[in-house]
Amino acid sequence: MTDTTPTIDPHRTALLVMDYQEAIVGMIDDSEALVARAAQAIELVRGRGGHVGYVRVAFTAADLENIPPTSSMGARIASSPQGFMDDAPTTQIDERVAPRDGDIIVRKTRVGAFSTTDLADQLAQRGVDTLILAGISTSGVVLSTVRDGADRDYALFVLSDATADRDQSVHDCLMDSVFPRQATVITVDELEGLLSAA
Repeated sequence: MTDTTPTIDPHRTALLVMDYQEAIVGMIDDSEALVARAAQAIELVRGRGGHVGYVRVAFTAADLENIPPTSSMGARIASSPQGFMDDAPTTQIDERVAPRDGDIIVRKTRVGAFSTTDLADQLAQRGVDTLILAGISTSGVVLSTVRDGADRDYALFVLSDATADRDQSVHDCLMDSVFPRQATVITVDELEGLLSAA
């Protein structure tokens, strides 16, 4: 964060907690600390009157039937489709960062948060023009959502310590070299100051 980092108007902001679900959280080393930082960010945003949104990846039987054979997502799911089903415990949002009544919740069937959901409509209904992103993984949902969110003209902030990837070198490269082209990279501790300043 620098002196030119913009402040965040919490009333026009949504924190997106992406793919914080049992099977995905379990793939990350030191997931306890990661989830604790995400929970801290959620409470900060809630406490300032901001919006919280949840994005999870899960499939119905019809979704699986409609994935074309060329899909890389389909190829990954084919090995254990039951673990990706909408009602499977592995696709539910981690209870430590569980949604509350009134939160945005979307279920996606691709990597990014927008392409197979009504997320943009739900954000527009709330007057949101700024997104704070926390997610697993950095090279998956976070990268896709940064790119798509920038194309949709959102102001973007990425929480570097509430985002994780199984490959730390990829995480670091994205945070240091890629994301700053389209987003402001901050920590959860820095988020508190930005929301307070607003």
